[in-house]
Amino acid sequence: MTKFTSLLLLSALGLHAAEAPVPAKIEFNRDVRPILSDNCFYCHGNDPKHREADLRLDIREEALSAKAFIPGKGAESELVSRILTTDEDDLMPPPDSHKKLTPQQKEILKKWIDQGAAYQQHWAYEKPVKAAVPAGKNGVDVLVLKRLAEVGLKPSPQADPRTLIRRLYLDLIGLPPKPEEVAAFERDHSPAAYAKLVDSLLKNPHFGERMAIGWLDVVRFADTIGYHSDNPHNVWPYRDYVINAFNSNKPFDRFTIEQIAGDLMPDASQETRVASAFNRLLLTTEEGGAQAKDYEQRMLTDRVRAVGNAWLGQTTGCSQCHDHKFDPWTMRDFYSLGAFFADIKEPILGRREPGMLVLDKAGQKKQADIAQRLAALQADFAKSRPELATGQAAWEKQAQEAVTSSSQWQPLKQVTATSAKKNVTLKADKEGVIRGTIDAKRNERKQNDGTDTYTLTAKLPAGTTGIRIEALKEKLRGIGLASNGNFVLSEIALTSGGKKQSRKLTVSHASATYEQKTFPASAAIDGIADQKNNGWGVLGGTGADQALYLELAQPLAEADSAVSFTLTFAWGDNHEIANLRLSTTSAPKPIRAPGTALPSAEIAAILKTAPEKRTAAQKGQLSAAYKQIAPELRELRSKIATVEKEKADFENSAPKCIVSVSDMNKRTVRILPRGNWMDESGAVMKAALPGYLPKPKIEGRDLTRLDLAQWLVSKDNPLTARTVMNRLWKQFFGIGLSKVLDDLGAQGEPPVNPALLDWLACEFMDSGWDMQHMIRIIVDSATYQQVSTSTKALSAADPYNRECARQSPFRLDAELVRDNALTISGLLVPKIGGPSVKPYQPAKYWENLNFPTREWQNDSGEGLYRRGLYTWWQRTFLQPSLLAFDAPSREECVAERNRSNIPQQALVLLNDPTYVEAARSFAARVLSECNGDTSQRITWAFEQALQRKPSTEELQTLTSLHDKQFADYQKDAASAEALLKTGAAAVPASLNKSELAAWTHVTRVLLNLHETITRS
Repeated sequence: MTKFTSLLLLSALGLHAAEAPVPAKIEFNRDVRPILSDNCFYCHGNDPKHREADLRLDIREEALSAKAFIPGKGAESELVSRILTTDEDDLMPPPDSHKKLTPQQKEILKKWIDQGAAYQQHWAYEKPVKAAVPAGKNGVDVLVLKRLAEVGLKPSPQADPRTLIRRLYLDLIGLPPKPEEVAAFERDHSPAAYAKLVDSLLKNPHFGERMAIGWLDVVRFADTIGYHSDNPHNVWPYRDYVINAFNSNKPFDRFTIEQIAGDLMPDASQETRVASAFNRLLLTTEEGGAQAKDYEQRMLTDRVRAVGNAWLGQTTGCSQCHDHKFDPWTMRDFYSLGAFFADIKEPILGRREPGMLVLDKAGQKKQADIAQRLAALQADFAKSRPELATGQAAWEKQAQEAVTSSSQWQPLKQVTATSAKKNVTLKADKEGVIRGTIDAKRNERKQNDGTDTYTLTAKLPAGTTGIRIEALKEKLRGIGLASNGNFVLSEIALTSGGKKQSRKLTVSHASATYEQKTFPASAAIDGIADQKNNGWGVLGGTGADQALYLELAQPLAEADSAVSFTLTFAWGDNHEIANLRLSTTSAPKPIRAPGTALPSAEIAAILKTAPEKRTAAQKGQLSAAYKQIAPELRELRSKIATVEKEKADFENSAPKCIVSVSDMNKRTVRILPRGNWMDESGAVMKAALPGYLPKPKIEGRDLTRLDLAQWLVSKDNPLTARTVMNRLWKQFFGIGLSKVLDDLGAQGEPPVNPALLDWLACEFMDSGWDMQHMIRIIVDSATYQQVSTSTKALSAADPYNRECARQSPFRLDAELVRDNALTISGLLVPKIGGPSVKPYQPAKYWENLNFPTREWQNDSGEGLYRRGLYTWWQRTFLQPSLLAFDAPSREECVAERNRSNIPQQALVLLNDPTYVEAARSFAARVLSECNGDTSQRITWAFEQALQRKPSTEELQTLTSLHDKQFADYQKDAASAEALLKTGAAAVPASLNKSELAAWTHVTRVLLNLHETITRS
């Protein structure tokens, strides 16, 4: 610890211990409300269920009615008597509350009553007032200087150009400047140099990435669902939306409306619907035993808390179970706000849907092209074809015969079915129909290679001569699970006698109702099970039920209760039968397929009707059924199947995002006593805005999410602009004007400079909610440009820099620590947007992640070197290096991250493969790009990492380190080799490995410096 740091800490502790003097003029919001809120409102506040002695102190009229105090007469007031008494039975707060007023607080309360006990409405619920600022002056500077004068402080000097450019780069794009950019800024003495730099950074595409980090915390963005299995859900396009919104300077009111009600907007688009994914970022579950009502309630409360946190700066969660004890929020407010989201169509339990396709211009063009080609083919297929009349008549006769012959077949209704690879889930119903569905989880996790083997077990009667396997069509799907509706049955094998007396049943002949060219039925019994291009296929006939007929070489001598059917599907790409049914016959040989596809039950019924008695609709059904198998249309059907597969493949591979979709059948929302989801005695609530805040008058219709969104960014709403500007101030000064970013209520903190917060809020709204305009005002201010160093006197007077008489240094956020190292090393891939990536992570870190078990697979190539905000965000197992630097799990909304200083952080920077590799690549840059001696190279490295030259002491220390390590590695080449193997980036063959390893130690030190990861 430096001498300066010790002095700063001691002075801060000294100031904290000594209470500030009682103000001459007491203000309720500034001086009294915090005391009452912390010590009295729990029992004498808004919540009637916990109110003691029927006394409210949060409303003046109620307190006067109860004779709690006499305005102007503190010494005669009951309140003063109670706080000063030594009788524990009368003392307030009571001893068992473990709360105790300080002498200063007691004096404030007495003095307040002496001065008339005036109340003020809570500051955050008053409409912000814009202070007058002289034309041409920066409002931040005017109001900060005014406040400094009031508290007897003076501003600090302006920081030097090197500090300013580094500060701006880290604050606005989250990356350090290059040495040549620093040099150019230092040389430019023009009055517009600083403003030009600010403008260039606001236009930099990395600006949106930097700004997105805080917003993604607030809305609890993550790649996984959080509860139980913590499986993935498709939301990464929402992150791209946020980045693009900041880069395009989307007005914040529009930004708000799109996220809460983007699907309901009159001009709704793909972009606004992706924005509405905000409503779907909450935690969900796939747990089998979960209760739907329980999780429906959790989802409602999650959304109410999110709105309160992100826009209102209010802790709404207390009102889930009771009226808020400190703020005006009631349970009615809570549940009526939750009712705005009752229209969102979503599963309460189970897997989320894949989501809406999110296509760029090229993707939209391709989608339109596929749709156009498919529509043309389908129109051709649908048109009237008189030339098919003769063929249809012959088919009808064959179909009637097939119906007749089908009566000789008995379906097997008791069948068990399993999938060897579990890629397909098989379930048999009471009628013996086995329905197959692709396991979506395995598919998404790329554990499904598209092949599988079905094993069916059934009882066959004695005398069985043939077996029929029907592939049944279901609704609009084909009869196969492949995207084109096809399947390829590579091989079928039959065994009888169970496992103990197993013997093969020989099939002497196979035929089918339809055979794809080069994929005949006979190929399913040729003994070849492992070749992709071999088997029975039905492309061109997938629009109708098809069947495979198997003739046994010998009739079954006796009934067998354990005949096993092994169906192998080796083609891949999910070319398996979707729905199938087994039947047997004891008819004499030969067992052959009829000359046509088996008609469905509906078509069979029509065929039994005399032709002259068939309705026009029935005739149309027959015509449509024949088209599905007509030889003349085989080629056209194949073309349609090919384009349908192209469409399905395109949609399966395209980016998707779960979004908000409004359902007219809204969920019922009712007040839940004590938040108990099993208690449905509470009143049913409709969507309504909080009762204690200004709101528009809307009559004659139910309110929607669009109404909520528009109210949030109404100028009559006193909270949103203040909340957002308070967070923005924290981003540039390290602490908010009101310290508790997510609570502008009674349990928060009054702003240290209320006039400034109000001015910022008003300017934000007056500018058209222009975020870049507000950032420009802040960073252009002299207040922002001050040095961050302090003096002994200033540290004693304002240890936490609440008055902004200087700048505040603070450690970079977790993602920026990583980005900083990758930039310095030259490894950073500057690509904007796209899916989440998986950089290095310890083996078996996911060992306890279940349902299913998973293993982290590091990305290769550019995925290892993307910016930190693109890292895969697993809520229950956050990437460890991000966790070490206080990145939140995002299971809850987070307005402000912790900023810890712990040993694990130094260990991460020294040993995490990301940082070891960065140091190695940085060392390679030192050797490759700087042709000089050790001293010159150390100086060059300092300029890359810190944009300054090293001190004499730093130069000597690192020179000694280099020389010692170089000598050691010259003696131990194996150790040098081992160090340089860390990471996937190539080691330049031209460099001496002992020297590169030695310089890697030097650069590891530079990347681990406090200054390197600090914005000053």
